Amino acid sequence: MLTISQLAATAGVTVRAVRHYHHIGLLPEPERDASGYRRYGAQAAVDLIRIRTLADAGVPLSRIDALLHAQPTEFAAAISDIDAELQRKIDQLTENRRRIAGLASGEELVLPAEVVAVLNRMRNFGVSERRVQLERDAWILMQALTPEAVPQRVREKNAGFDDPETRRLYLACDQSVDWNPNDPRLNGLIDDLDAWEIEHERDASRPTYLNLISAQIAETSPAWKRVLETLTHRATQRR
Repeated sequence: MLTISQLAATAGVTVRAVRHYHHIGLLPEPERDASGYRRYGAQAAVDLIRIRTLADAGVPLSRIDALLHAQPTEFAAAISDIDAELQRKIDQLTENRRRIAGLASGEELVLPAEVVAVLNRMRNFGVSERRVQLERDAWILMQALTPEAVPQRVREKNAGFDDPETRRLYLACDQSVDWNPNDPRLNGLIDDLDAWEIEHERDASRPTYLNLISAQIAETSPAWKRVLETLTHRATQRR
């Protein structure tokens, strides 16, 4: 026979918890023996372990009372239902963890995996996070406004990044954002960009999302404002 302290230790609960279960009628309270102590048998230990396990699983105490008095088949069916509910909660928590982890990068929440791969490719060859974030915003706009254009644009981006000259210009443009607008290096960059535009026939009908990203850069970069104005002027002259 067990004392209340021994019973509580067996089930891994406090004596106070045992007394609470007595108070609400969940665990029968034995009479005191001749020495004035309450003694508990093995069934009390089994019941207390069941109470504690079910309570830890989130089962309401009112339902636990019914389960303790259920027939074996009814008890087994109820345990199966509780297990299924726990699995649903685990699956939901797993999904929440995945989404929480995705918040760190942001783009993974709204962009297809192939677009995220393009952004990561830019990071890998040295493009600054500032420029990557601007590109990300442009992709989000495209995904929302013209989703059917995304696959083709992904192919174009990857084909461009396969070209060393295109990668060089990306890096040069990224670095030039902080240059002085009168920096002589801008003249060479403008000529290189103009030549690239002509070669790739992009001097006309640029997609709106590309205009937007260029405008965003120019808003905070006097150097890029000069680059865009010069390239626009040259493109206009060629038409």
